[in-house]
Amino acid sequence: MNKKRKLRSADWFNDPNHPDHTAIYIERYLNYGLTREELQSGKPIIGIAQTGSDLTPCNRHHRELAQRVREGIRDAGGIPLEFPVHPIAEMGKRPTAALDRNLAYLGLVEILYGYPLDGVVLTTGCDKTTPATLMAAAAVDIPAIVLSGGPMLNGWETKNNEEQRVGSGTIIWRSREDYARGDIDYEQFMQNVTRSAPSVGHCNTMGTALTMNCLAEGLGMSLPGCAAIPAPYKERSAMAYYTGRRIVDMVWEDLKPSDIMTRAAFLNAVRLCSAIGGSTNAPPHLQAIANRLGVALSIDDWQTFGEKIPLLVNCQPAGEYLGEDFYRAGGVPAVMGELLRAGHIDGSCRSVNGRTLGENYARQLPRNTQVIRSFDDPLREHAGFAVMRGNLFDSAIMKKSVIGDDFRKNYLSNPEHPNVLRGRAIVFEGPEDYHRRIDDPALEIDEHCILVIRNCGPIGYPGSAEVVNMRPPNYLIKRGVNCLPCIGDGRQSGTSASPSILNASPEAAVGGGLALLETNDIVEIDLNKNQVNVLVEDGELQRRRARWQPPRLVNQTPWQEIYRNTVTQLADGSDMDLKEAHLHIVECHGTPRNSH
Repeated sequence: MNKKRKLRSADWFNDPNHPDHTAIYIERYLNYGLTREELQSGKPIIGIAQTGSDLTPCNRHHRELAQRVREGIRDAGGIPLEFPVHPIAEMGKRPTAALDRNLAYLGLVEILYGYPLDGVVLTTGCDKTTPATLMAAAAVDIPAIVLSGGPMLNGWETKNNEEQRVGSGTIIWRSREDYARGDIDYEQFMQNVTRSAPSVGHCNTMGTALTMNCLAEGLGMSLPGCAAIPAPYKERSAMAYYTGRRIVDMVWEDLKPSDIMTRAAFLNAVRLCSAIGGSTNAPPHLQAIANRLGVALSIDDWQTFGEKIPLLVNCQPAGEYLGEDFYRAGGVPAVMGELLRAGHIDGSCRSVNGRTLGENYARQLPRNTQVIRSFDDPLREHAGFAVMRGNLFDSAIMKKSVIGDDFRKNYLSNPEHPNVLRGRAIVFEGPEDYHRRIDDPALEIDEHCILVIRNCGPIGYPGSAEVVNMRPPNYLIKRGVNCLPCIGDGRQSGTSASPSILNASPEAAVGGGLALLETNDIVEIDLNKNQVNVLVEDGELQRRRARWQPPRLVNQTPWQEIYRNTVTQLADGSDMDLKEAHLHIVECHGTPRNSH
């Protein structure tokens, strides 16, 4: 480790050749108690990218964890500087938090490049905070490490005189069905939801938050064991301290995101996502991170490298348990150990702790095989995402690990055409139209229908909304039909157990095939070929194409306009399509120009 090399921050705080510039930068950083000796000591200046705030409750405890990060940085010989990141709260931001992922990325790029920082601790938790901060760190490419905030403790309810786990998000979709049947009222609905959030932390199910923090560790960007520690556990605070210590050494080692997040690392993350039953929101997020590094990754990699991986983690929504159980059973290290021994992880990839993934995880075993199964005794074979194609879209995602027994029996068990279903399409022009008409008897929706929702993608919504997991009409739910096949160009919550076909690209708002679909068309879904097609003659589709008019889009804020003008499709990461790639920014452009 080279502790004598010049640090980036010295260009701001200690440039004898330009004392006037140095004076401008250093003078104001002393006004709250920092000293000139500290800032000119040659010690690394470490940023703490703070995503916790009252607006982002899942990450709020990072405000306390940051103190332990500071202590770790100080003890390792660094100087901590904490700063805010644009808030991204999945449960609070309208029209969708996905709209702000790219905005937070942009803001953090400017901070990491334009301020005197030698390395950064990325505090993550709620869904989009993990990809946004990793995208920025990847683009600037200074030493960076992820500190996840961890899931909430298990939620519990007493049912039939037995305690049962209540998972965040997942309980909403279950209660939605109970409410439609008339089994619960509004007050009981609210009580169910509050039981699922018993402590600080992000979702305690294997939703997008826990998925993305697991994948950050699988990529090598967190210290081993970091991802799943529950937020209130003492080990979470200890991890914050160790993370603060480690980033200082990473600066001296010049260990950057580009050294860690290689193509092999991303393929490791794809396989890990399948094994944990991860969120369908992971593909666009991983794609966007890979794009910021110039690493080759595509939607096809999810099928090529991930579809045949078995489901090892028995966690809601694909299983029974919750994040606290997952951690106690061994967390990401146990899953990585199983995948390594089965030959499905490239153990030569590096981690932020300076070791390889093989060195970190090869000897890790599950501590509870009810929660984390062995590779040879999985919960489900071939549990990854199927990449669907056909005349309605170029690609879409289907999460095979949540195809339940009832769904398979009802829709995929025709002995003459196994794994093939045909249904009459019921088309909705967005969630408002869906909520207004789903219970309309005139639609004659039955168990042989396929619900379709469009104009919910990155441009159409804007931001791509989590609306594809549509419930059936109340009258079907009362008859015991709790799930219909669903298709859409938006997303769905990672906490949902609906085996929807979603993330359809290109979306309807830009003329994708879903724009041409009409109610009562027959749609065929073939899981043998991973194809989805509307059974309409090509000539008729061409006539519909000629008549099609794009929907009127209203930009309610300046950022919505900028977002729509730059965003790519979900298959490409909902990333930013700019004239320049803006990769390896520090390496390519050096220190920014002086401000005076």
